[in-house]
Amino acid sequence: MAAADSGERIESDVVVIGGGLVGLTLGTALAGAGIETVVVDGAAPAAMKDAAFDGRVSSIALGSKRVLDAIGLWPALAGDAQPILEIRVSDGDAPLFLHYDHKDVGAGPLGFIVENRAIRAGLIAHAARLPSLRHLAPASVEALEPAPGATLARLADGRCVRARLAVAADGARSRLREAAGIETVRWSYEQTGIVCTVAHERAHRGIAHERFLPAGPFAILPMTGDRSSLVWTERAGLAPALLEAPHAVFARELGLRFGDFLGALEPVGPRWSYPLALTHAKRYVAPRLALAGDAAHAIHPLAGQGFNLGIRDAAVLAELVVDRARLGLDIGGSDVLTRYQRRRRFDSVVLIAVTDGLNRLFSNESQGLRLVRDVGLAAVNELPPVKRFFMRHAMGLAGDLPRLARGEPL
Repeated sequence: MAAADSGERIESDVVVIGGGLVGLTLGTALAGAGIETVVVDGAAPAAMKDAAFDGRVSSIALGSKRVLDAIGLWPALAGDAQPILEIRVSDGDAPLFLHYDHKDVGAGPLGFIVENRAIRAGLIAHAARLPSLRHLAPASVEALEPAPGATLARLADGRCVRARLAVAADGARSRLREAAGIETVRWSYEQTGIVCTVAHERAHRGIAHERFLPAGPFAILPMTGDRSSLVWTERAGLAPALLEAPHAVFARELGLRFGDFLGALEPVGPRWSYPLALTHAKRYVAPRLALAGDAAHAIHPLAGQGFNLGIRDAAVLAELVVDRARLGLDIGGSDVLTRYQRRRRFDSVVLIAVTDGLNRLFSNESQGLRLVRDVGLAAVNELPPVKRFFMRHAMGLAGDLPRLARGEPL
């Protein structure tokens, strides 16, 4: 799409600020249901579609896969998606562990691992096919201003989008959240997440591993081919030396934590890192504004649930907006926003409590706590009803599910 002339005024039902994975998922869900939607994206689509392999992936729970399928995106991702058939959770090298198997639930794979570049390319291509979606990229919103029955999103290039509802999907350090006066609860874990990909000698068989080490969780996520993505939590003070280490040194340190169960290892592609912190908005809404994705809740990567939380935000908000629009009611009114916050906040708070609590419980070297942890893992492993309960929650199949997460169209 060619850039519009500066000063253009664009009329829309919804404006989504932030064209990342969550923002563009929401935009395509709304537009696919006939809601006039503008997505303001800071990145150029050509650069995103042509991005080279960078090793970063997302874990997509089964419930999230249903959302992506229902909005028409999953067929573009299926060929790049590695099913997760089993999950093994262990406390370092302890002999006791927790084992999840998709056969115990019978609803399909526990989830999928998909490279972020494949998700981005699929979303951009899908967005281009939707007549109700206008993807402004690269572009940025300077400010949101109130207007009668609407909000005005003023862009840096002089354009203005008038919409009945604005959605801030602009990340954990959301400028729009701050401008709306929404406070956050935030703390640092004093940990760094190191992300990289390894090729390995033996097949992973679709098994994901979550190993709890003293520095933090070490996740091994199966990718297509004989590759796995690592989310390696390390003490913040040690991480820079690992990131800058020569290839052979990095590979040796990685091997000490990874183990030899998949044979010889070879790190491939770049190494990525980011500081681990919790950011949770005290409110998810303001007048004619909703927060989605990391703008509302940025959590510890333990269990890989961050993107899934954002997908559920998108599914719930899209359902509320579409239902209001079909009744001819105001899609940006306070009643819609109140219902959105009520439906999403409980889910988010529960997951924050679980991931934060597990990280604090396992990221230490206390022998007393280790005994309690190991016995706890083994006990859950021997209680099938409890295991199925945890599995269904991790798969995004529990609770008040929006239509899209049930596999139903909007």
